[in-house]
Amino acid sequence: MSSSSGWMEGFSSPPPSGDLADAVAAWDRGKGAQFVQRAEQKRQEVVGKFPLAEWPTLPLERYAVGVGGAETFCTLLEFRSQLLGSIKGGSSRKLLIYKHKNKPGWYFDTDTYASEVEAWQDIRNGFVDAFALASESRFAEIDQIPSLRGAGSLKSKASFVYFPDRLLPIYGAEAVHHFSQLLGSVDASLERLSANRALFDLVYSMSEFDGWSPFEVGRFLYWWNDPRQSERIVKIAPGEGARYWDDCRNNGYICVGWDEIGDLSEFPTKDEFRQSFAQRFHELYNGHQGAITRKANELWTLRELEEGDVVVANKGISHVMAVGKVTGPYRWDDSRSEYKHTVPVDWDTSFEKDINPEKSWSTRTVAPIPQTVYRQIVSGKTVSKVKTLADVPPGLLQEIEGALVRRGQVILHGPPGTGKTFTARLLSRFFLREQAGHDDEALLASKPGKNAERLPYLTRVTFHPTYGYEEFVEGYRPVLHAGAGLKLDLRDGVFKRLCRAATSDPGSRYLLLVDEINRGNVPRILGELITLLEMDKRGLSTRLPQSGDDLAVPPNLYILGTMNTADRSIRLLDAALRRRFAFVELMPDAELLSGAFVGELSLQAFLDGLNNRIIEKAGREKQVGHSFFLESGKPITDPVEFSRRMRQEVIPLLQEYAFDDFRDLEYYLGSGVVNAEHAAFADEVLADPDKLAAALWDAYRVPTGEE
Repeated sequence: MSSSSGWMEGFSSPPPSGDLADAVAAWDRGKGAQFVQRAEQKRQEVVGKFPLAEWPTLPLERYAVGVGGAETFCTLLEFRSQLLGSIKGGSSRKLLIYKHKNKPGWYFDTDTYASEVEAWQDIRNGFVDAFALASESRFAEIDQIPSLRGAGSLKSKASFVYFPDRLLPIYGAEAVHHFSQLLGSVDASLERLSANRALFDLVYSMSEFDGWSPFEVGRFLYWWNDPRQSERIVKIAPGEGARYWDDCRNNGYICVGWDEIGDLSEFPTKDEFRQSFAQRFHELYNGHQGAITRKANELWTLRELEEGDVVVANKGISHVMAVGKVTGPYRWDDSRSEYKHTVPVDWDTSFEKDINPEKSWSTRTVAPIPQTVYRQIVSGKTVSKVKTLADVPPGLLQEIEGALVRRGQVILHGPPGTGKTFTARLLSRFFLREQAGHDDEALLASKPGKNAERLPYLTRVTFHPTYGYEEFVEGYRPVLHAGAGLKLDLRDGVFKRLCRAATSDPGSRYLLLVDEINRGNVPRILGELITLLEMDKRGLSTRLPQSGDDLAVPPNLYILGTMNTADRSIRLLDAALRRRFAFVELMPDAELLSGAFVGELSLQAFLDGLNNRIIEKAGREKQVGHSFFLESGKPITDPVEFSRRMRQEVIPLLQEYAFDDFRDLEYYLGSGVVNAEHAAFADEVLADPDKLAAALWDAYRVPTGEE
């Protein structure tokens, strides 16, 4: 096993009880002290390179990413100081200003600033003010600095680096809330640094942490109860025929090619990287956009890997060389002659074995590994627990939960077939898990079912064009009275009943799940209550116009809606509604179809290619989701079932997108399925499952282009 200095390296697993006292007793303070020493050395290195006294005159070129490989403040904090906590992930817009890699000029808020010079002057002044306020522990005022509004994680980490005795090295809003809930109670309405400081005060009010460094506290909390409930599991081939495996094993890393693209950390955004990748490798992949996109995503995965993620090194389609844990961030290793994209990994070669052939590995350098395959790889071995969420991306449920707690209401939106309703149902169980008495591991390993969703704190409704205020809040409805026929009675609606139930039970969470929320006239359905949805107005009452009752929306009542963007874009929603809801987008994930074939047709290649064509013609909100080709969470490989899904579900959707323009339909499905000249489908192909799969394969065949 190679050694490393990763964020969680060197510690045994926490006790299964989940109890704080048990975890503190099991924590190795000797190793904790070693980590504190290394982390403090790294902090001193950052401060030495960027002293506080230099900030008032710090040049933009020493701050921003994208300036040609220089170790700037942002590259150092995002990529080269993981011992101080991670701010990886998301767009470089979180850094406020950066240099474009593939085109001249800078990114900055052009609505606010006329030039990068003006933008940098204001941003730099914002940091100078923030550090002055941090020196006096006035963190609430830092949260209000206008020029730093979009840099929550960065300003949190920067403030900690210069003032490590006043904050904790925990920078994500959801993570701060997660630990606050575990240890006690912190006001959920607090902004980023204010919440961090409140958590800091909470921690040091507890005797368990007497004498602990904030470095050790942060490391312990992530060890004890990591908010990222699942780790990514990927396979990565160390060169053709595993020719770089000896280097990778002996030096503790994994490496891949595509060196022509250069250092990934110099790309401010994934979009800019994809554009550059497409330009560099257009000829290699014969201009096939689907293949280019997939290969770009494979390489970008290395930048997204985090400490604790699992990497399986493979040779060919059926041999595993080792299983390892990621111990640090992606790094461009210029000392290597080739295959310079690297990620540090702590390898365990005792997992070397032959497995059942994985056909898709023949064309994939980097690929996610399904749980069924991972269990086959680690069968018979003791491994550290890898918690996975059933059929949802890592961290998605935590992201939605954090948004619900912060805003009170969330809308899941995306094209049809992207799992919005499924995710909402699983989220309802996750969100209400403590009240329902669910065991987390059993809950997350299973799937929603009718019995599992009978939660006493969950209410489900579906909006539709005739659904109104009367059903939702209160109204007069016809009721049959014995001997008197129909009469209009004033009845409470579902939301009014929920508000009262939640108000009388403040210690519990109540969740309202609204399917197809955009199909109703939401402002009319909510009426005067739309204002009371805001978290700072929860608990305030308003008098209802029909009954005269006073009604308040309590802070423990949450709303989760689902919305199909093929029907209506979120841009068309009422502005007042958009301001009061958080939005989480769910998009097609062709990776879920990895390795699945219908005849010679790769489902992943087909879905990727089809959606690229739809984006070009109809827009990204009208793509086709992956669930059209899944059954019980597994890809469909039976030609008969695939053909039925295409005829009955996918093709009618494409007809709707194309407004029955057969030229567009032929572009989507190929000339073997559609004849644009005669405005007709090839009925004999649609009627024969094998012919349909072959025709689509012909339209979407992909060059291998394996690295």
